[in-house]
Amino acid sequence: MKCPKCYADNPDTSRFCGNCAALLAQERQLPNSLTKTLATPLHVISKDSLIAGKYRIVEEIGRGGMGVVYKAEDLKLKRPVALKFLPPHLMDSPELKERFLIEAQAAAALSHPNICVIHEVGESEGRFFIAMEYVEGETLRDKIKNAPLKTEEALDITIQVAAGLGEAHRKGIIHRDIKSANIMVTEKGQAKVMDFGLAKLRGGSSLTKSQTTLGTVAYMSPEQARGDELDGRTDIWSLGVVLYEILTGEQPFKGDHDQSVIHSILHEEPRSPKKARPNTAPELEQVVSQALAKKPADRYQSMEEFRDDLEAVAEGLKPLKARPAKEKIFGIKKIYVYTGLAALAALFVLNIAGVRDRILGRSGLASRAIKLAVLPFVNLTGDPEQEYLSDGLTQEMIAQLGRLHPQSLSVIARTSVMRYKKTDTPIDQIGRELGVDYVLEGSARREAGRVRISAELIQVRDQTQLWADTYERDMSGILALQNEVTQKVAGALALMLLPSEQARLANARVVNPEAYDAYLKASQYWIKLTTGDLDTAERYLNLALEKDPGFASAYAGISIVWACRQQAGFTPPSEAGPKAKTAALKALELDDTVADAHYALATVLTWTDWDFAAAEREWQRAVELNPGDAQARAFYSHFLMNVRRPDEAMAQIELALKGDPFNVIIQSFYAVDLLFMHRYDDVIAAAREALRLQPGAPVALEMLWFAYSFKAMPKEAIEGAKGYLMSIYGDREVEEALDQGYAEAGYAEGMKRAAEALDRRFRVSFVLPTDIAFLYIEARENVQALEWLEKAFEVRDPAMPYLGLPNFDSLRSDPRFQDLFRRMNLQSDRK
Repeated sequence: MKCPKCYADNPDTSRFCGNCAALLAQERQLPNSLTKTLATPLHVISKDSLIAGKYRIVEEIGRGGMGVVYKAEDLKLKRPVALKFLPPHLMDSPELKERFLIEAQAAAALSHPNICVIHEVGESEGRFFIAMEYVEGETLRDKIKNAPLKTEEALDITIQVAAGLGEAHRKGIIHRDIKSANIMVTEKGQAKVMDFGLAKLRGGSSLTKSQTTLGTVAYMSPEQARGDELDGRTDIWSLGVVLYEILTGEQPFKGDHDQSVIHSILHEEPRSPKKARPNTAPELEQVVSQALAKKPADRYQSMEEFRDDLEAVAEGLKPLKARPAKEKIFGIKKIYVYTGLAALAALFVLNIAGVRDRILGRSGLASRAIKLAVLPFVNLTGDPEQEYLSDGLTQEMIAQLGRLHPQSLSVIARTSVMRYKKTDTPIDQIGRELGVDYVLEGSARREAGRVRISAELIQVRDQTQLWADTYERDMSGILALQNEVTQKVAGALALMLLPSEQARLANARVVNPEAYDAYLKASQYWIKLTTGDLDTAERYLNLALEKDPGFASAYAGISIVWACRQQAGFTPPSEAGPKAKTAALKALELDDTVADAHYALATVLTWTDWDFAAAEREWQRAVELNPGDAQARAFYSHFLMNVRRPDEAMAQIELALKGDPFNVIIQSFYAVDLLFMHRYDDVIAAAREALRLQPGAPVALEMLWFAYSFKAMPKEAIEGAKGYLMSIYGDREVEEALDQGYAEAGYAEGMKRAAEALDRRFRVSFVLPTDIAFLYIEARENVQALEWLEKAFEVRDPAMPYLGLPNFDSLRSDPRFQDLFRRMNLQSDRK
């Protein structure tokens, strides 16, 4: 190989040849003892080498001071990974070794769409390595080699990085080495923060003590350069440097050598970004200035504050937290800054002549979303039989506002707001618990075929009323009434509606009052997911169709009812699947804009037809039509997990959790996603949260069973299995078989006997074959497990798309399982 400094042949595979190592030590004023370290060989591994028996090296993809990175294949899970091998000198010290393991373990616990996932920390032939997510894309440093980014893209990437770092800071983890080379950007523009867990290892002490640096010099915060104690504000500084760099194409602090760069960081102000990029908005300069304040106390105090202001600038608003420097911002006197801000304020807020868009260099960056909760409408009739109307109106207003302008307005979903029904919880407490800026309160009264709605919009911060009004219509005009309220709320929040949005709100159809009434009643029943409630919902939906045969939403509701029966195991897929699909297709034939119809069809295509390409189109359309449908996003996340796209899946479930934080189904589905990711402690935490929301939640109990089994905690796993099986089947024989087998011969025997008991039940009533297969897998009876998976395939068991779960790892090498995987139209990795 060649020396990376002089490019001379270096046959001993050292990092630097001996001459260059000595020169570098002298140049950086390093002790002679470190000359040997600079020449320490980095690992050179040939293609197709096997690491730790499970990773096959594909190619080298990078190398630097912290080691060599290879693309590799995980032979067990059949997925690409990145393997980083650390230089031997970093592992020479037991203290460094222990610190590295602690830091890496903490980083491995992080889960966020904008953080590279760490799968494993391992050792092979005395060489430490980290197995991490393989990210297709390029580093931010490479992305700006030819030119700085457009302001729109620079803000978007920085906001994503701030989101990832904010999650890490909430868990007590500081990166310490944020730089453009440590940020990957995918082809779709998703940013990923790399190298968590390595930065603290990079050096043992401060520059002032040992003349070695913690982190890359140009991105170091002043406190990092001085060797002071660090907190999350050091990452804020470094991200500010990155933002400056990608906006201007240059770094804010420069020098001919490390010492001069550090002197600049400690004592000098950077050149104004506006001099490098004349169209830089003053608000953006203000944000960068705040991030690069020399004293941590003068900087943003949290990554959330920094992110809030970045989003505000992206939207064209004045930053919320940033404040002008005491004397100057990047050398501009305060009076000029204030004058500039005042002159541009109206242009930015009103976007006069497109000034905001042109200054930001964009035509439509995703706005900083206002967060709103629609509280349960109050039934003013005093008649409990009329509750369905007020609840239905609550749901309809959530849906209307949620699809109104998703880039600017985020609306909390129904499940999380209904917990405040008939309570006197203060507005400020609701705001804190749901994380919202505004709440919409309302009441409804129906008399003699007319409906009267009163509504008011309240700002949580100071509980001031921004808007209030009352409307009355014939029941046939209820959709127009809802649209009018929606428009008024949008106006009160200063949302700029697109022409298409304005047209949709202006063209509400007239409804058949009796049909719509029956539909609202049905919607209050199918969400309860019991057999009796689903039956009641179906009766009301059929009544709605008797009154209005062209009512598309009623057909969508029937499809959802049958899909629920299938997914819960109440009805065999051979019956439920075709009925759900027929109803969904009929709804779409009548009205292609009904989001629930696309959602229902997507569930059938995913869990019954196993037509994943068609299913994805329906999932995307459902989310496009109703971005606020958190539950649809949760189901979509499972689809994405099943087709082996975990990053996208986790992004969807995170959005679902934010949109409906107290929804037990979403919390349970989050536990399933975490199981896919092999994060068993997090699975347990998520499942327990779901059970706190709803004791006896079946999916949560099932996840406890699996997670405790993987953690070799048989007693807890048995309890989880019993809870799940009883919640689904209510069969005491199965419970007794499980208990008796466990008492007599341990966990595996308990699982086997429970499987045999469910087998007997299967002969007289419907049982999901995958449940029996899971039990046989836990009993280590792979032959029987494969037989039941074949039965599951035959009956189109809706759990079959989940063959990527770690539960099936013991079967993956079996040709019969591989054939089953192929017949399911599943693939090991995204193509």
